[in-house]
Amino acid sequence: MVVEVPRWTNAKMEIATKDRLNPIKQDVKKGKLRYVANVFPHKGYIWNYGAIPQTWEHPGHKDENTGYYGDNDPIDVCEIGSKVCSRGEVIKVKVLGTLALIDEGETDWKVIAINIEDPEAAKYNNIDDVRKMKPGYLEATVDWFRRYKVPDGKPENQFAFNEEFKDKDFAINIIKSTHEHWTALVSKTTDGGEINCTNTTVSDSSFCISQESAKATVEAVPPFGTANTIPPEVDKWFYYQKN
Repeated sequence: MVVEVPRWTNAKMEIATKDRLNPIKQDVKKGKLRYVANVFPHKGYIWNYGAIPQTWEHPGHKDENTGYYGDNDPIDVCEIGSKVCSRGEVIKVKVLGTLALIDEGETDWKVIAINIEDPEAAKYNNIDDVRKMKPGYLEATVDWFRRYKVPDGKPENQFAFNEEFKDKDFAINIIKSTHEHWTALVSKTTDGGEINCTNTTVSDSSFCISQESAKATVEAVPPFGTANTIPPEVDKWFYYQKN
């Protein structure tokens, strides 16, 4: 997986699928950088959050499990290991299960996984192991995804399967399906709209470019400036009565 958001942080960072070479960028809304609110008792993201490369939740495909179309992004991962990872870090993970979030009417799978280098990774082989080893973590995960948009004035999110986590085998099949959609995307057998498929690794894709061309793209990006100060309200708790 590619880590977009380290655990306990609030900046809403994600792979920019419409930009050349898909860099990780912070979301902007109405001219302001976006941060996830701290909905009590949570602080920022409660896992290392990121995505599995070479996957795509196809917005033109109605998921047979949820009845909703894909959200047009790579499949998301919640990594539950002990290490707080760094943004942009690429780590190998062991898939344990998945949660089917319905986010504003779109299917948005959340894969639960653990870093294979975690000291306790050998103890985790399926979603039930998370329940045994980390009591309350899965329940907190459902609560987090249900309520994280409420501070923005939006309703609580919903879930397929009555909020039930599906097991490892189910999750792997979902990942394989989203990989097939991605394969069709980079081979131009399906239309990705504004998604930028420029890459350096899929040699049989018409979107593949040379390392030299990719380097030129990176070098053309403006240099780092002074970091913006994080607004003080980012650290505030948000309280409200659960439905």
